[in-house]
Amino acid sequence: MLEAHNISKSYTLTGQKTIPILRGIHLTLSAGEMVTVIGASGSGKTTLLNMLGTLDAPDGGEIQFDGQVLFKEKKYTLSQTALAKFRNQKIGFVFQFHHLLSDFTAIENVAMPEFIATGKLLPAKKHAGELLAEFGLSERFEHLPSELSGGEQQRVAIARALMNNPKLVLADEPSGNLDSKNSRMLYELMAKLSKERRTSFIIVTHNEEYASMSDRCLRMQDGLLHSCVE
Repeated sequence: MLEAHNISKSYTLTGQKTIPILRGIHLTLSAGEMVTVIGASGSGKTTLLNMLGTLDAPDGGEIQFDGQVLFKEKKYTLSQTALAKFRNQKIGFVFQFHHLLSDFTAIENVAMPEFIATGKLLPAKKHAGELLAEFGLSERFEHLPSELSGGEQQRVAIARALMNNPKLVLADEPSGNLDSKNSRMLYELMAKLSKERRTSFIIVTHNEEYASMSDRCLRMQDGLLHSCVE
């Protein structure tokens, strides 16, 4: 479903030398597969997610998504407008800080991706309500983010990521601000969704305990991905 070949990325800080972050990443991902990426802070995990999610361009390599070449020969094959539409329809994002819109209710936050895609609010809110109910949030439709617990906020964020039935969800430290109980519940939910919906997940985390709940664990080290079991 997803193939990334020889992905490289470097950054040049003002007045300093170029620092390589990704040194030729190779990654393949199957439909419905849940992959966890662990590694030290600053090892390039978030940078990799940004490349795979088309939020930032690699310096080199190739990215294919469901047979479609997205990046090749140091440039994207789609315009920025087309890339934005692609992200909206094909990829869901979950962040450490939930990034819910503070002035919108839970159901409005979840409905937003579908409303952006279709321009139709009522069907989007109906779908959003179904997802929130599935995640045990039937009593929270009209609550603002400030009125939700941390675990509830992240469940709302996952529901939002799934609104347009994406084939891939990219989660960057999704349990970083949660206690151990809510963290485990969150990972169990994502594992369940990957199997039931055939949605692929790539999850970046510092917590090696939860990596065992995924189908595959990869470790980012020295700009490369290695199997955790090596």
